[in-house]
Amino acid sequence: MTIQQQPNIRLVNAPDYRDTYANSIQIRVSVWDFLLVFGRLQPVTAQEVEVQNFQGIYLSPQQAKALLTILEQNVRQYEGTFGEIKLDPNITAQQSQIN
Repeated sequence: MTIQQQPNIRLVNAPDYRDTYANSIQIRVSVWDFLLVFGRLQPVTAQEVEVQNFQGIYLSPQQAKALLTILEQNVRQYEGTFGEIKLDPNITAQQSQIN
């Protein structure tokens, strides 16, 4: 059995690469792909919020699962260093109804 050596990976940002902040992520799923829609949630009034979506990214099911694995590992490391991340139960219940 021959073990193939992994190639060196070089990360290069495209000329139009930008960092931005998202506090809203919607996930849409089809048989072929996952669509992650990133946005910023902003209060409009005390009873209303607005989500301004700014980027949608399609992932294959395999890439979505790889992302899940990497996020789980990084959240565990973060919580090991800084403590448990607490989620507001009202917000998570609203998010599960939306998606």
